[in-house]
Amino acid sequence: MIKDFIKLIRVKHWIKNFFVFIPLIFSLHLFHYDYFIASLITFILFSFASSAIYVFNDIVDVENDKQHPVKKNRPIAAGKIKIKTAYLIFVLLISAVLIFSFQFNYKVFLSLLVFILINVVYTIKLKQVVLLDIFSIAAGFSIRVYSGAIAIDVQISSWLILSTIFISLFLAVMKRRSELKRFENESEKRTRKVLESYSIDFTDQMATVAASGLITCYALYTVAERTVNVFGTEDLIYTTPFVVFGIFRFMYLEYINQKGENTTEIILTDIPTIMNVILYLITCIAIIYKFV
Repeated sequence: MIKDFIKLIRVKHWIKNFFVFIPLIFSLHLFHYDYFIASLITFILFSFASSAIYVFNDIVDVENDKQHPVKKNRPIAAGKIKIKTAYLIFVLLISAVLIFSFQFNYKVFLSLLVFILINVVYTIKLKQVVLLDIFSIAAGFSIRVYSGAIAIDVQISSWLILSTIFISLFLAVMKRRSELKRFENESEKRTRKVLESYSIDFTDQMATVAASGLITCYALYTVAERTVNVFGTEDLIYTTPFVVFGIFRFMYLEYINQKGENTTEIILTDIPTIMNVILYLITCIAIIYKFV
């Protein structure tokens, strides 16, 4: 039962909430205890909020999940957790998040409320509306970054916000492409009706635009006047190759191995991706905090 519960709330997917730490790192406060604790609390709140949304999503999509070759093994679709129990878990998680976030930081509470509402509407309706589905996902990541900034009361560069939007759009588009390839040669009914509005060529073009936008915005962030003034160096530009490699590696895994549907799995299991992220973080911290 515990194993099924952990699988239901998708603890592995909490890694997506590390976006809340971006403002902490790039505001020169990574090694300040109070700022770190505030960011950590925000991370925990978003982790439980996203888990609640995953539970709600599995409740709403239970019939479609039963037809999916992979999702049919989810606890609710597999009948291991009853829908009534899942609803109770959803309510408890949402209640806990809203109560504790209100006591912690009113602005974070509001951003979490918006995050929850967007994802609930996405689950019920927007996930079936072409383009709005991927923009809803992008909004969720942007809210995480914004919440990370207001939790520690710092400003964040517009270029960094745009970079977040483009990387989340890129990941969402690649997920749709992977789903299209999965059902491309199958006669089964697609478990996502919105896929009928997409094509491989269309998603390829969108992925190219999103990837180009990410690389451009991030590169401009590293050399922006505000960035150089804050960090006192232009050396952050040398972290751009890690971003480019990450994009190319993800595209390789999708185009060659069709593994783009599960971003979390790639981040946690693909050795080149893991090493690239680690080296990127080490290089960023070394440059920003002048360890080199």
